[in-house]
Amino acid sequence: MSELFFDESIILLDVEGNTKEEVLETIAQNLVDKGLVRESFLPAIIKREGKYATGLPTAGVSVAIPHTDVEHVNRKTVSVAVLKKPVDFVIMGDDSETTPVQLVFMLAMDEAHSQLSLLQKLMEVFQDEEVLKYLVSQKDKTNIKNLLEEKLGFAVLGGGGE
Repeated sequence: MSELFFDESIILLDVEGNTKEEVLETIAQNLVDKGLVRESFLPAIIKREGKYATGLPTAGVSVAIPHTDVEHVNRKTVSVAVLKKPVDFVIMGDDSETTPVQLVFMLAMDEAHSQLSLLQKLMEVFQDEEVLKYLVSQKDKTNIKNLLEEKLGFAVLGGGGE
């Protein structure tokens, strides 16, 4: 399993967009520019979000966890974006409802099973309202990086002995 790439360059603050597509494009383009994903990642993530919504109405701050298939990924990574203002995402498992998302975790996984373990860790983070409020209020990317490394564990983030 390759090591997950995670640093300040893929933590985006004050992301602006009027639609979920604009937000996803900004985050995905950053990953393309860094060579972490292929050019095909951007259309694939938008297409998948249209079919399988990823909005989660979590306590305090709604989140979204867009992701797509492994063939679009060069290097495993998680990009975190704090939106300047909430953008409506369709709720996962309920195509008739939306939630105002302010925090996006874009997953780019190179193996299907590594996505599952990361999702399980992320769900623990999403259940902690204080952590979510901290993340959206934070203006220092290093603080966000350090908190997520602590919460998600180095086994997930650093490839430490899996």
